[in-house]
Amino acid sequence: MGKVTGFKEYARELPPKRSAQERINDYKEFTGCFTDDKLNHQAARCMNCGIPFCHSGCPLGNIIPEFNDAVYKENWEEAYRILSSTNNFPEFTGRICPAPCEAACVLGINKPAVTIEEIEKHIIEIAFSKGLVHAKAPLIRSGKTVAVIGSGPAGLAAAAQLNKAGHLVTVFERDDKPGGLLRYGIPDFKLEKWVVERRTKLMEEEGVVFKCNTEVGKDISADELLRAYDAVVLSGGSTIPRNLPAPGRELKGVYYAMQFLKQQNKRVSGINFEEESIMATGKDVVVIGGGDTGSDCVGTSNRHKAKSVTQFELMPKPPEARTENMPWPTYPMLLKTSTSHEEGCERSWGINTKEFIGDENGNLKGVRVVDVEWETDVFGRPLKFKEIEGTERVLPCQLAFLAMGFLHPQKEGLIEQLGVELDARGNVKATEGVYQTNVNKVFAAGDMRRGQSLVVWAISEGREAARRVDQFLSGRTALESKDAESMYAF
Repeated sequence: MGKVTGFKEYARELPPKRSAQERINDYKEFTGCFTDDKLNHQAARCMNCGIPFCHSGCPLGNIIPEFNDAVYKENWEEAYRILSSTNNFPEFTGRICPAPCEAACVLGINKPAVTIEEIEKHIIEIAFSKGLVHAKAPLIRSGKTVAVIGSGPAGLAAAAQLNKAGHLVTVFERDDKPGGLLRYGIPDFKLEKWVVERRTKLMEEEGVVFKCNTEVGKDISADELLRAYDAVVLSGGSTIPRNLPAPGRELKGVYYAMQFLKQQNKRVSGINFEEESIMATGKDVVVIGGGDTGSDCVGTSNRHKAKSVTQFELMPKPPEARTENMPWPTYPMLLKTSTSHEEGCERSWGINTKEFIGDENGNLKGVRVVDVEWETDVFGRPLKFKEIEGTERVLPCQLAFLAMGFLHPQKEGLIEQLGVELDARGNVKATEGVYQTNVNKVFAAGDMRRGQSLVVWAISEGREAARRVDQFLSGRTALESKDAESMYAF
């Protein structure tokens, strides 16, 4: 434990951010770093609990009290070794993870939780700056070949772990550069792409091969893939967005959120795209969906200098603090105000979209909405809603983004050709803990298997699936499990 009384002496603080008025003029990350003293104080707040619930709160099983202790002592090599023993990409989770570990922090019972996410980011960035992070190619190769389909966080984690085990790993990505949602989904102001490129370059130096502009199931058939590789990991993500089939959905100006976000990421990176440009400049923008993807549309629209930005959600407004139905250490579904919301946005809850209204040329000009009232069960969970009479109205809108989540992976192409079974939700069926599908030597991980989820869950899925693939290929595995008693034997 870094400092016995640290949690009593120091309050929770976050690093400084550039002002909203300044940061909406560019797409750079705007969160600064702690000073040495501030970082020391934040690490000192960790109580080294007898039962550290943060371990179970984190899907990766990160060994949080130990790396906090190392940070307090400024032992950066130890802090990096502890963190990287369970997390392949702390530079990603330290920037874009919603930090379920902090929701489970014991200090969070009656005080603000330890700033675990920020400490993670500082550990990895300090490790890079001190030259502690470098390519480590395996000394011995197994001769076994593995194809990983998709280069999002699940695919990257699986590839990194399987390469570490000595297998020959090839990652197939249908986009022009690796990274999946990290590259063409998360805005640059949350995750600059040099961070992704730094990691994928390191993986290439370690022996991982990336084949981009290659859609398996189209450019390479499933039969070819199965013949060429000893094992296949499906980690293509949950890519089919949830639609809103209201009248007027076909109007020009109504888009899925990812159409907008992917374009902007390419625009920032100077990459050309064939689709018609979607710009929010000078327009009334409506974002339908209250999650992180919707928030990203808000931040991007503000940077486009939209005339107005409105975000609404069908579900009722979440509470601002834990209720008796969300006791510690469960992950609470609370009201989240993101940095994009701070930059300017009108937010509403309990709003149902009735119709998209167009002009004589087929362009969107308004959205007809109505307020709704929810009926809940004894636990406060919404059951059904009814419209509130007299609340129907039309919002001016020339650009609407559907950000209501994702349904399941793309079935056409690879999944259909492989003949893998799907679960009731349309995801690839592969039991947790096994990760193997009904097709011999084909495994699945990440959102493609469990459905739309968090980046930290994707990394966890990739790591655990890699263990099972290694066992399948070698009959045993030396890859660490998040449930192992000793996660970092140096």
